[in-house]
Amino acid sequence: MQPPRGWERAAVVVPLLLHAGLLYSDLFAAAEPRFGFAQALSVMMALAVLVCWLEALAYPIEAVFPLVLIAAALCVPLPAFFAGRALPEATNFEFRLHLVFGMLAYSLFTVATLHAVLISQVEHRLHGKPGLDGPFARLPPLLSLERLVFILIAAAFAVLSMTLLLGIAYSEEFLGRALRFEHKTVFVFLSWGIFGLLLAGRWLYGWRGRTALRWTITGFVVLMLAYPGSRFVLEVLLHRA
Repeated sequence: MQPPRGWERAAVVVPLLLHAGLLYSDLFAAAEPRFGFAQALSVMMALAVLVCWLEALAYPIEAVFPLVLIAAALCVPLPAFFAGRALPEATNFEFRLHLVFGMLAYSLFTVATLHAVLISQVEHRLHGKPGLDGPFARLPPLLSLERLVFILIAAAFAVLSMTLLLGIAYSEEFLGRALRFEHKTVFVFLSWGIFGLLLAGRWLYGWRGRTALRWTITGFVVLMLAYPGSRFVLEVLLHRA
């Protein structure tokens, strides 16, 4: 399989730029910015596509593109159907930083999880027959791909840590308390702890393979329950913005 040509890369960039423009107009340029689970998923997947596109400049990871592009395409129209809640605080610079860092952390964890799933698929294929074909044939060696997953997880963990610090600072300054005890806070800190333990296990005990995959997927699911999951319940199931 040949690496993507220039027009193929442009075919990803053009819709990505359109997607980014729509999100910016809805979140920062609108008279009344709104944000909910739909906007969170849309931003998260737009950033995930960007991360994968940049990553593909250095690594042959085209096999992950179908997954991330399909997910992004499904998330693009969601804000048109689910308006989310009004964000009067969106004009605040600290809150904007908190939001951007949070969505970047979500996107990095998304890409890392997709890579971890890809590794499991490659291992499964190698056990079934010798050699790989199609887009799997050009993937980096498994050990290199595994190192890349942990680089992404470490970067995402650092960004999530910064998100938590910004959220605490913003909440303390504008709400009068550092944290609000709610589902979102509990799930975010729980996922932060899971990924922290995963990185510690990798560093201290060399965790890899199925152990790393289980921890990665568990941490990602818990993280998704934090904001997108809790907002989905409030907006769709309970009809509370």
